[in-house]
Amino acid sequence: MRLLPQRLAVVRRPPGDAVPDWFPDHGLRHVTWAADELSLLCDEAAVPADEPHAERGWRALELQGPFDFALTGILLSVLQPLAAAGIGIFAVSTFDTDYVLVKAAQLDVALAALRGHGHQVDSGPAG
Repeated sequence: MRLLPQRLAVVRRPPGDAVPDWFPDHGLRHVTWAADELSLLCDEAAVPADEPHAERGWRALELQGPFDFALTGILLSVLQPLAAAGIGIFAVSTFDTDYVLVKAAQLDVALAALRGHGHQVDSGPAG
């Protein structure tokens, strides 16, 4: 897996809202409309300081796919060591890739837990 360099934010808005003008057009970003909310994930630098329901300070681990939909246990193999280490997560998926987000303050513990369970994490220059 690979640690992405940017710090991310998760934003909750009312369900009828449109994607705000400040939402970036680059980098990892994710939009989910649900019956009771609009959730946004993006680079935290793009989120205005006065955004009322923003949870900043997330780092993303990219589980490098693509993964066949018939494969089982891939995400679980990452989540179990994190749960055992007391690390809360936020997960998002695309057609080909899963992303597991951990708070930046817990990143070192998360990386140690994953590596201790045999996962290879490319943390690059930002890790």
